[in-house]
Amino acid sequence: MLSLSVTAEETTSSHAPLSACYVDGLSEQVQCGSLMVAENPAIPDGKQIAIHYAVLPAIKPSFKKQALLAIAGGPGQSAIENAAGFNRVLAKVRQDRDILLIDQRGTGQSSILACDDDNMSALSFNDDDMDYVADTQKCLDKIDADVSQYGSLTALKDFEAVREHLNYDKFHLYGVSYGTRMAQLYMREYPQALATVTLDGVVPMQQSVIAIGSAIDRGYALLFKDCQKNSQCQQQFPTLEQDFQQVDNALAEAAIVTQTRNPQTDEIADFTLTRGKFNGAIRMALYMPNIRALIPHAIHQASIGNYQPILGIYTLTADSTGIAMGMHASVVCGEDIHRLTDDIRQRAKGSYMATTMIEGLEATCSVWNMPQVDSSFSDAIESDIPTLLLSGELDPATPPSWGEMATEKLSNAKHFISKFATHGVAYQSCGNELMADLVTSGSLDNIDGECLEKDVSRSFYLNANTVEVIPTTTEEE
Repeated sequence: MLSLSVTAEETTSSHAPLSACYVDGLSEQVQCGSLMVAENPAIPDGKQIAIHYAVLPAIKPSFKKQALLAIAGGPGQSAIENAAGFNRVLAKVRQDRDILLIDQRGTGQSSILACDDDNMSALSFNDDDMDYVADTQKCLDKIDADVSQYGSLTALKDFEAVREHLNYDKFHLYGVSYGTRMAQLYMREYPQALATVTLDGVVPMQQSVIAIGSAIDRGYALLFKDCQKNSQCQQQFPTLEQDFQQVDNALAEAAIVTQTRNPQTDEIADFTLTRGKFNGAIRMALYMPNIRALIPHAIHQASIGNYQPILGIYTLTADSTGIAMGMHASVVCGEDIHRLTDDIRQRAKGSYMATTMIEGLEATCSVWNMPQVDSSFSDAIESDIPTLLLSGELDPATPPSWGEMATEKLSNAKHFISKFATHGVAYQSCGNELMADLVTSGSLDNIDGECLEKDVSRSFYLNANTVEVIPTTTEEE
């Protein structure tokens, strides 16, 4: 939630001045504002929408004409709602440069395209019964917007308009996940506005995000492999992959309905565990090292009929992304669904996550009816801007091969792989230090990835409380 200390008159003006504000997760006041732009740039006198932004001012503003623009992922996440995380990972950069966060159109405070059903209980609803076409149509009917204007290229014009409005000569870019697509488009469309670029968890322009199904399967395989290689995990959960298959197969037959305690309220509640919820909880947990460490225990407990641990993971991850699903649909349906190839379909066969993802997106896009981007959209980015690419070996969404693909025509780039990181390397390693060094020097010459070799892996939880084995017997006194 964004708390703005601006008046109604200010927010409806075309150039709302910067005003002191608070954002979630930060105790200090920062600066916020908004810029009115045409929803459809081809109709400049038509409907106007407010693009909201926040500036985390430099501690010692030595470079007043520069800022680092941090671009959120998703697609559909609010940059401003993730201010605390960006502030933490960009602390060194912020010492002498502003950090700028823009809620991309369709997210956060910028004409959000949300499809949430406030009457639906996340615990009890059965996603096996979802009608994607009907639900998407219901969402579309509720949204008062021309959804065709919420793709990446239109949003990019907003970013550049904010840069000019705030009178920054140059941006340093940090894009994470889908934010790397926006950063690459910025490199293509407005190279003169950029000093350096850092791409973290890279989605190359040549790759449709729909291919993520294979990356998810790879993430599962790495989890099972890591547990097998870890002597304590292997001893505690010797049949982890079989345990997973047992639960997955049972849920493929029918959902499990049980009563349990809501981890957030401690109240007794109905819990419907479906195959989608089970796999979805594991998938999202794979993104976060601290929750990834809980997965073997949760899978094993589910295999013996205790669903409380998987419920805990589901609750922790159910809204962890904060994605505006309408904006997500506008991006994916205009930029990715038409790139669904026979090869992607073939690789999806036999994969529950990949298959259901494709089926859900196809159903959604049949209703959303976004115009298809030009074929040149997916061309590799050709640039000599100093570009740092960061990939996590354990990433369940954007594997290292995607980062390598993005370097195809980058003539001034370095790609580093963190052996122990998942998604968002700069948050889990020295990647943030490498980025800060790049911003400070403007060059990749003296930047190497040696510090990424440091083992920052987390031990697996072997029970509900610790990473230690609890003895089955105790010695008599």
